[in-house]
Amino acid sequence: MKQITKHLTILIAGILFTGFTCMAQTKISTADTTMKTYVIERDIPGAGQFSPEKLKAISQASCTVLKEMGPAIVWDHSYVTGDKIFCVYKAENMELIKEHAKKGGFPANAIYQVTDVISPATAQ
Repeated sequence: MKQITKHLTILIAGILFTGFTCMAQTKISTADTTMKTYVIERDIPGAGQFSPEKLKAISQASCTVLKEMGPAIVWDHSYVTGDKIFCVYKAENMELIKEHAKKGGFPANAIYQVTDVISPATAQ
């Protein structure tokens, strides 16, 4: 029984790894092919030292604006660093990213459209 469990675990791990490898090597796509992925660089001094409450307030402000703007723009997640926040969004176009920043009072110091995603799995 132990041997069967071990082989089954290895088989499941292999299937999952293969699936993730395929996902990592494919271009970004969504159900709506008009949506593109963007990384927004926001210069926000001291962002890395913000309290959880302040980060929550910023998140809530962003979500409020997104709700008003509708489904053509979606916030995926953000990375908070020392003096910057890097946000990942899906949007129909870059103008929507700029509009969101303006309405929310957030800087959008640089906006980059993502054309592909790579990872260690890409090297396989």
